[in-house]
Amino acid sequence: MLEEAEEIGRRARRARLRLGMPQADLAAALGKTQGWVSKMERGLIELDRVGLLNLVASALHIHPNDLIGRPYNSSPSENQWQVAAASILRELRRYDLAPVFEGPPRTSVQLWQETTRLHRLRDAAANVAIMQVLPDLFREARALAEVATGHEREEAFAVYTVCCKFAHTAAHALGHPELVAMACERAAWAARLSSDAVMPAVADWMRVWDMWATADWTDAVALSDKALRSVQQGYERGEPLAVRAWGSLQLRAAVSAARAGSGAEAEDRIEHARTAAERLGRYAGPPVYDRHSLTFSPGNVQIHAISVALELREQRKALAINRRTSPELVAALPNSRRSHHHMDLARAWLWDGNRDKALRELETAERTAPQLIRNHPIARSTLRSIVYAERAGTREKLRRMSDRFHLDG
Repeated sequence: MLEEAEEIGRRARRARLRLGMPQADLAAALGKTQGWVSKMERGLIELDRVGLLNLVASALHIHPNDLIGRPYNSSPSENQWQVAAASILRELRRYDLAPVFEGPPRTSVQLWQETTRLHRLRDAAANVAIMQVLPDLFREARALAEVATGHEREEAFAVYTVCCKFAHTAAHALGHPELVAMACERAAWAARLSSDAVMPAVADWMRVWDMWATADWTDAVALSDKALRSVQQGYERGEPLAVRAWGSLQLRAAVSAARAGSGAEAEDRIEHARTAAERLGRYAGPPVYDRHSLTFSPGNVQIHAISVALELREQRKALAINRRTSPELVAALPNSRRSHHHMDLARAWLWDGNRDKALRELETAERTAPQLIRNHPIARSTLRSIVYAERAGTREKLRRMSDRFHLDG
């Protein structure tokens, strides 16, 4: 684990030297000192915030995955997801060609029922299983769009868009940037061909996530606002799917603003999202299926508020928000979101100087969604910091004891 931090530093140094960039220039681009860059390149500083990691990668003109070495080295069985990823890429590349599909495709209603399985896998953070399901579903949705007309054809493209979103989320979690980028592009294409007024905003929600990889925080906020305007009328009418999308986009904007260092705007966006969650809670009509797969609830707003505080390096504020958050709100969240929450709390406790609580939170995160946490760069960074601090603490205790025992005498 400790060697991984040193390798990240070496990758950063190699990328900087390829550009002919002095340490002082990289420091200026990052708003850091040359000493900070030197320590980072020697593996002595952890890139322990996604915003910071992405900023360093952007300044070096490389992808964050290239900096941290994702996908991580795993066993052959754990690498099987890449076979499914290649199959998904094949389907996405031939998006405008008639698919090879035997027999008649199922109806859009049946395909939507199939996406409920993906929702369950998403909630459990079973990203490898999602990858394995998607190739056939992409092919069948595209086959339906080829033979159907009218509303049925539009619904086929809506299913295709949602499949892109699941591919996008799983590829982010597992570390496959090519699939991330192509899924986002195809989602925008299919969303325009669907009859779903909210679907283009969902595609923009995905694009905001991709802008984070290149540290384009201002553009991410601007794109969030563009998407917000597209669902504003539905939000004002209280349409549940539009309200859900509107609130989710506000959370995207909040994180983007926090990474840009704009704490006041981030707080405003969190409050807007909280208002949307309250509005969703007051809905009294018939049940509405969350076909866009946007996890939005009062609990999700609270854990985003904690994430925003951490992006602003305000761990005590994050811990205070957590104390005020009802455990029931967090318990109602899917495993994928709860594991992120506990990972954030581990980071907060570590920064606050409590390694025992940090480790307990990280263990909870791993139990909740092991596949997600073991592949997350911030979880790995947090664990490395705990291990290093424990080793340093043990060395110091031994030095003091050896002094008392006069072992050097």
